[in-house]
Amino acid sequence: MLQRRGVERVQAILDAAEHLLETDGYEAATLKAIGQRAGIPTASVYHYFADRFQVDAELIRRHIDHLDQHIDTGLHGDPPASLRAAVDAVVDPMVAYFRAHPSCVELWFGRRNPTLDELVRAFDESLAERLWRLAVDQELLRAETPRLVVQLAFEAGSRLFDVAFRSTPTTGDDMILDEARRLVTAYLQLYAP
Repeated sequence: MLQRRGVERVQAILDAAEHLLETDGYEAATLKAIGQRAGIPTASVYHYFADRFQVDAELIRRHIDHLDQHIDTGLHGDPPASLRAAVDAVVDPMVAYFRAHPSCVELWFGRRNPTLDELVRAFDESLAERLWRLAVDQELLRAETPRLVVQLAFEAGSRLFDVAFRSTPTTGDDMILDEARRLVTAYLQLYAP
């Protein structure tokens, strides 16, 4: 019973943090404000999270889990038939997710700290690995294509996502996002069979 209550409190804290990030911005989402929004005393918030950065990290982990599920559905539901389709199968769910979750945009692009950087980098590396395997298996890339190629494509795409969502935080700049698609696809085409 006590353990369930703890899990419920952590979820309430994360839900409150997400709400405050979306409605009032990062600066307003203090631990005190998060506790008030969640209906939990500030001292209890500190019982679960030592500082704001731990809340941010747990919230980004939750976003990464959801985002990963959306991308997995796009990649494996109907396997892409071209490199552009493979790029779109990654970019489309990411753009849709970021647009639907402004709190994720705030943490992913605006308020990064070393912990958030590491979590996002690990997500990108894992996703690049999966995309490389899929592209090689689907013969969209030559079998001898180094994994590094897709990792570099992700690095370039991630940087352009940063630019797009810093330029237009609520939706990402469509022109920059289109250029990201074009750049990543053109680079990967160099390794197509």
